[in-house]
Amino acid sequence: METLFVVLIGAVAAVLANQNIAVFNDGLRPIVSEHIEGRLKRRELGLTAFAMSFGLVIGFGIPFTLSASIILIHSILLGTDIIGLIAPKNRWGLPAAAIVGGLYGWGLMVGLEGFVKLFDYLPVNFLEPMGQVGDPVVVTFMAFPALAVAMQFTIKKGILTFVVSALVRQLAVFVNEHEFLQIGGNAISLNQEGMALIVGMIFLFTYAIREKAEEGSSVDLASVFSEKVKSIKNNVAFFMIIGALIAGATNLLLMAGDPISLNLLADGKQADAGIAAAARAIGFIPLVASTAIATGVYSPVGFTLIFVVGLFSPNVWVAVIIGAIVIFGEVMLLSSIARFLDKYPGVRNSGENIRNAMTKILEVALLIGGANASNAIAPGFGFFFIAGFYLLNEAAGRPIVRMAVGPVGAIAVGIIANILVALGIMSIPQ
Repeated sequence: METLFVVLIGAVAAVLANQNIAVFNDGLRPIVSEHIEGRLKRRELGLTAFAMSFGLVIGFGIPFTLSASIILIHSILLGTDIIGLIAPKNRWGLPAAAIVGGLYGWGLMVGLEGFVKLFDYLPVNFLEPMGQVGDPVVVTFMAFPALAVAMQFTIKKGILTFVVSALVRQLAVFVNEHEFLQIGGNAISLNQEGMALIVGMIFLFTYAIREKAEEGSSVDLASVFSEKVKSIKNNVAFFMIIGALIAGATNLLLMAGDPISLNLLADGKQADAGIAAAARAIGFIPLVASTAIATGVYSPVGFTLIFVVGLFSPNVWVAVIIGAIVIFGEVMLLSSIARFLDKYPGVRNSGENIRNAMTKILEVALLIGGANASNAIAPGFGFFFIAGFYLLNEAAGRPIVRMAVGPVGAIAVGIIANILVALGIMSIPQ
């Protein structure tokens, strides 16, 4: 059943991309819209999708998937974006996308097990140290609302948001240590990063809502893009299918929607992972809604609330049903969300700042994590390699996205360490 879920997700997501209905990569939605309106050829669209997503699959999705033995949704849906958009939009391209997308999902499941077994035979098993790649992400991610506030509003407001978030985090640590919160004699442990993240998001949206539209400047997004909203609503059945599948797969702990919840799931903290996923979903609503309304192209995971459904549902079938209902509600509410975003332009504008802030935080966290993992694999050499790799990548004009440098560098160090041990140049790290 687990394999079937992943295979179906791969097949359906590839079909949605092939039919220009939904793509996972936020940056691809406007480009797909250009193709729909006849300004971009299919071949150019496929090549653009490959260029934008392949590096993230290899350098971001797969390393996280390997480090936790849980599929990071990016590794499958960025891949199906490429598969669906490269396949021509005709009568044979559709079944080809479905078949290749399903095989790709199956390959992730089968290949994952094979990879894990393969590491046991290596002189230097670097699978466990690879887990350190994601360690800083959970802690540093709580700073992204403060960075988004600083980028959109003022640096003073960003600093205030950061300081209050940090204080709330330490207050949560203090409460946990002294077991102040109890129910029925059992101490309740607060997730300190989750509390800081929620406080930061409250600050961000409070500032955003205060930013009102100027007199006469309001534009009714729902009216302007009514045909595009209508096209998304016409495909709601497809979104319900993939929403149900992803919610079910998440409930089975097969996949996670972001590095934060993935690492928490790997540590057995399912409730904390659900809180982190909920905070992320709230932050992504302006971005997903705005791009969907403006382009007529949705995301196969919607507002990412289906991951929250999967993590908090009591069993897989409840997750499947609620997942379908939730994504149906999202699509039906797009017009209302458009009017709300129009009323509060600060909230609408925060979408891009949220995305940029998340990217910057992840770039720093993954570089630190990649350096720590590399040094655990090959002490001394690991730090040297990551520093040189990062600087040379910058000097070369950044052929590898910054976010991928840490994870890719850690994998490279693992391979190099095994080669050096095999040649007798390096001893096996203790």
